[in-house]
Amino acid sequence: MNGKTIVKNVLHLFYSTAFSSILNLVSLILLAKNLDSENYGMFSIALAIAMVMGYFTDIGLSVTVLREGSKKEANLEEIISSYIKIRIALLFTIFLIGFTAIHLVYENQELIKIMYFLIIPMVLGLSLQSVGITYFQLIEKMQYLGIIRISSAIFLVITISVGTLFSVDSVIISFLYGFSYLLAGIVGLFLVNKHIKLSFKSPFQKSILYKLWIFLLSGLLMMLLPQVGPIVLENTLTLSQLGLFAIAFRISAALYQVPGVIAGAFYPALFRLYNSDKFNLHLTLNILQIKIMSLMGMSITFVLFFMSEEIILLLFGQTWIHAADALQIMSLLLVLQSINIALADGLTTQSKQNYRTLVQFCSVVSAIFLFSYLSNIYLVLGAAMACICIETIALIGFWISNPNRGAIAKKVLVPYLIIFGISLLGIDLLFKSKPVVAIILSLLILIIMVLLDKVLIRSILPYCSRSKIWRVISKGKGFDSGTM
Repeated sequence: MNGKTIVKNVLHLFYSTAFSSILNLVSLILLAKNLDSENYGMFSIALAIAMVMGYFTDIGLSVTVLREGSKKEANLEEIISSYIKIRIALLFTIFLIGFTAIHLVYENQELIKIMYFLIIPMVLGLSLQSVGITYFQLIEKMQYLGIIRISSAIFLVITISVGTLFSVDSVIISFLYGFSYLLAGIVGLFLVNKHIKLSFKSPFQKSILYKLWIFLLSGLLMMLLPQVGPIVLENTLTLSQLGLFAIAFRISAALYQVPGVIAGAFYPALFRLYNSDKFNLHLTLNILQIKIMSLMGMSITFVLFFMSEEIILLLFGQTWIHAADALQIMSLLLVLQSINIALADGLTTQSKQNYRTLVQFCSVVSAIFLFSYLSNIYLVLGAAMACICIETIALIGFWISNPNRGAIAKKVLVPYLIIFGISLLGIDLLFKSKPVVAIILSLLILIIMVLLDKVLIRSILPYCSRSKIWRVISKGKGFDSGTM
């Protein structure tokens, strides 16, 4: 795979993710206007359960499909057909186990009703979408992955708008939310069927089950981490306070999708390099990924941090203003998560998934304690601070686990994080009352960071002249030739 393909995929993912993130933000605004903080709190709990059940219909299979499908001798038709067979069996199993557990754990009948109406269509839709996303990521045609994402966002805005227009109750709005995912899943399956012949009679590929338990555990922990908050906080915060936390968290989560597009484009390339024993190129590409993702995360963090109150007032109104302080704290998640995903991908594509799993396990365990402890003391702000602590723990763990941690620290983590931290604190101290000036100064600092990073410039310039980054890297002019 060459650099031109990577950039093409990044561009496809960027515009589709940016557009879908905007639409998802619109749907979030509509939900906030349609539901009060208490109902939004119940909706957040149901959504967290839906995401957990949705993951168990995959159990890490999407990663093993990418692993096996990237091999030269791979039969994609048989691999994807086998993937679908397993997911159908898992879907029915998870519905049975999941709803049994819901009735045992929860007593609030309104909450249980919301769960049914949201979970059934949403989990089915997530399963169908995942088939399409995995297949198009595997064959590196991200434009189709973009179609699935944009379709999901468009359907979401339309269905929520209809619900808001007719002033439907929280149960119906929950169903409409889940139904939009189902519609997008049907679109995804239709696109896959146009590109590949799917047959239930094709031989089952047992290779996708190889070391599945590692990816199952890792994926479960990665999926659980953002859901731990709503589930644990139900016991320490009121539903109204949980609603405030959920609004701030979902804004940062929606905006993270923008730097997150980089991971989707680099992931198959990193797998291929390592499987081809090109270890130095793997490190080079992973460092490039960390740099680009961290810079994108920083740019969004600066905007959220300095204008959190203005953003809440503009999007949601005075009713939700108490979410502004939590949003300012959670803006830091954009930087930490951007770096963490890139570091974690570096481990997975080096066949070190067990280290990634261990770090994620420590993060989830610490999340349960931190959410409970800090929210008990500082309420919503404590929950926001817990998010930052958890991602910091993960960052340290992923970095220590990487055999190339020295190069990564020297060329990315130390210089980038020091400059970011000093800039954020300094600008906040001097221009706290002038958010527009603060944002302009912070973005100028990011531009200077790029210009001073000669290695990053050497990676970017080839595209400006319509050349190929892979040619630059393959000639040894990548990150090994210098640092900031």
